[in-house]
Amino acid sequence: MATEPKQVSGEELDHDLAELLEIERFEPPAEFRERALLNDPAVYEEAARDPRAWWAKQAAELDWFEPWDTVLDDSEAPFYKWFTGGKLNVSYNCLDRHVLAGRGERVAYHWRGEEGQERDITYAELLAEVKRFASALKDQGVKKGDVVGIYLPMIPEVVVAMLACARIGAPHNVVFGGFSAEAVRERMEFSEAKALITVDGAARKGKTAPVKERVDEVMGDLATLQKIIVVRSKDVPCEMRAGRDVYYDEICAAADPECEAEPLDAEHPLYILYTSGSTAKPKGILHTTGGYLTGVSATHRYVFDLKPESDVYWCAADVGWVTGHSYIVYGPLANGATSVMWEGAPDYPNRGIWWEIVEHYGVTILYCAPTAIRACIKWGADWPNGHDLSSLRLLGTVGEPINPKAWLWYHKVIGSEQCPIVDTWWQTETGAIMITPLPGITATKPGSATQPFPGVAAQVLAESSGEPLEEGQGLLVLNGPWPSMLRTLYKEPERYIETYFKRFGSETYLVGDAARRDKDGYFWVIGRIDDVVNVSGHRLSTAEVESAIVAHPDVAEAAVIGQHDEDTGQAIVAFVTLQGDLEGDEHTVEGIRATVAERIGKFARPKRMIWTDDLPKTRSGKIMRRLLRDIAEGRALGDVTTLRDPAVMSQLEDRVKEMQAQED
Repeated sequence: MATEPKQVSGEELDHDLAELLEIERFEPPAEFRERALLNDPAVYEEAARDPRAWWAKQAAELDWFEPWDTVLDDSEAPFYKWFTGGKLNVSYNCLDRHVLAGRGERVAYHWRGEEGQERDITYAELLAEVKRFASALKDQGVKKGDVVGIYLPMIPEVVVAMLACARIGAPHNVVFGGFSAEAVRERMEFSEAKALITVDGAARKGKTAPVKERVDEVMGDLATLQKIIVVRSKDVPCEMRAGRDVYYDEICAAADPECEAEPLDAEHPLYILYTSGSTAKPKGILHTTGGYLTGVSATHRYVFDLKPESDVYWCAADVGWVTGHSYIVYGPLANGATSVMWEGAPDYPNRGIWWEIVEHYGVTILYCAPTAIRACIKWGADWPNGHDLSSLRLLGTVGEPINPKAWLWYHKVIGSEQCPIVDTWWQTETGAIMITPLPGITATKPGSATQPFPGVAAQVLAESSGEPLEEGQGLLVLNGPWPSMLRTLYKEPERYIETYFKRFGSETYLVGDAARRDKDGYFWVIGRIDDVVNVSGHRLSTAEVESAIVAHPDVAEAAVIGQHDEDTGQAIVAFVTLQGDLEGDEHTVEGIRATVAERIGKFARPKRMIWTDDLPKTRSGKIMRRLLRDIAEGRALGDVTTLRDPAVMSQLEDRVKEMQAQED
């Protein structure tokens, strides 16, 4: 039975926002604080006093086959090692130990398909499937240390595949289902994957997209790839190459149902996940076993105040991103949580599907991106108001800072002003949440990620001097190692040091984000300081998008920037120079957007395209994207005499003004 709609008009929301801004902090509700797992601020002092002991205490919550000798080995910093000498298995910790403790009948996932299909998967059922598939991988020649690619949509088999790889010690390389087949090939090539697990077809808002067929178009000559395993999900016909391609269901049926979890060193690689860098080549983030699982299980337990016996937890992300790795798969399963897994988009089959799911499964914890919240605001409060959301007790955000208006809407319309909001900041590289409120302790400020998680040390440094700032804006850094941190960039150790530790030394991790601290010491993350754009929580390098644009036959050169966008956080704006005397038109725009979609994914398509005869460059030929951002945002340019051709700027300003006039 739906609750009476809490109608909130735009005018009322704006009025409430004005009132909200007068409230400096929102304290945790008294009842929530009383029942919270952590409700004593002394936990911060305990962790700060001895971070190694604090993290060892969290690691002890896991099951270890052999205890560790050393909590932290920093002898080769910044190549840190945690819990050295210890042996464990992630799959065992996520499944076997719960089943052995009598929790096998607990639901691990309530899976919901795009067309309303439902499947409840218990811990015992998930363990049985993982064992079979782990055996099947071995039968296909996959051994400990072999990299396995995973290119699957949000179906239960993606979790089975990840855990089966973890069970036998084969690092997995998951590629987001929205990436094109070309991007998959690139990541398989970089990681030298031995096998790829994919699907016949995937649901796309009522349609079925062929996946295996697209993979075949680009993967044929990849020498290292020996096996392609195909999950039959949508009954899409596909060619199967003899000797290379096998069906998931067939190899599982033939496999031994038993497969013991391999005892692995704490530093054994668990997965590689490619993320965009400031060059066209993605960075292969390498995470290991013991420290990563310690970080994600501890943060999942305490940031979301998890009560596994009663909570229904939903992280509305995709497994293809680190949020899905850490807070759909490994953190929740390590903690014995019951989760929701949704195959589709937030607006199909209608814009109320999320709230229907919350009501149907009695979701108590919801973790999603500000981008999605802003879309829901645009669609109107009637959609959530038509459903009973009273089961919710905690809300979270991830992927980018949340603006105050979206925070208020989330607080009022979704949380009925009763749910603490945990605005979390972290990265693919950090593995787990780094800066966040603790919902039973922290007074929140809309838009601020508040304070570092216990055992994590963060600072804002002045950009010019590198000195710590007690208040003000500068560069965000993390001081000292933490268990879930990346260990290196896969096969690129020099790039690892260059990217994260060269500027401030081996004990200070340069985040790549600007941030400020307010008078209360709260952290406000502002955005990237390098050439990376964040579209709907998806990090893309400008060079990666530019390379895709230039692949269009009519394009001579391109420069990409990120511009603030109310719906997606940032939108991609492309400044494009065409070949010869060609002139851009709508046909060219759509052709370029299609090229980007094919090479990267639809989410990477430029929202605006600005034609230009040239780009602002230094005399050495470097494109000055900062000036392009200034033009796009209408800021004063200042001195441009150092450019190779200063006249380019006035031409670009005229072109942007002309386009804005047309749009108005």
